[in-house]
Amino acid sequence: MAASHRRARVAVYPGTFDPITNGHIDLVNRAAPLFDRVIVAIADSSSKHPALGLPARIALAQTALGAMANVEVRGFATLLADFVEEVGAGVILRGLRAVSDFEYEFQLASMNRHLIPAAETLFLTPAEQYSFVSSSLVREIARLGGDVSGFVHPAVVEALRTHYSSTISTR
Repeated sequence: MAASHRRARVAVYPGTFDPITNGHIDLVNRAAPLFDRVIVAIADSSSKHPALGLPARIALAQTALGAMANVEVRGFATLLADFVEEVGAGVILRGLRAVSDFEYEFQLASMNRHLIPAAETLFLTPAEQYSFVSSSLVREIARLGGDVSGFVHPAVVEALRTHYSSTISTR
């Protein structure tokens, strides 16, 4: 088997996953049968000031995706291009929820094509019931005490509840 073919059988799904949502999980479920290995790559993104720290986001993704044998969760704090090279991936997975996502995602794909010519970007769409779910909306609902159980794994519900109750009580 040629090296380029082996490389194409490994996909990286990068993001901050702050937190991982049912939409993210749906995308991984759709991608897993297409590849030998899917690596959910959780960016440190300290400049974005994520609500949940990297170790928590990794643990929650591992819990939410634990049943999938060919899915691995890893954190990274490097340029995505370097991470993709490090793991030998040939595909970068990106999710498109709506047409409004396309312009930004197209720009990222073009930049990644320049930085990592050996990797292709593959866009997947989530199931319709997740097309409106975003991590930022989930965080905002949780911060205000709303019910996010329909949008995230139960472990994420608890992590957000704990995070925001401690944040509120320390203000």
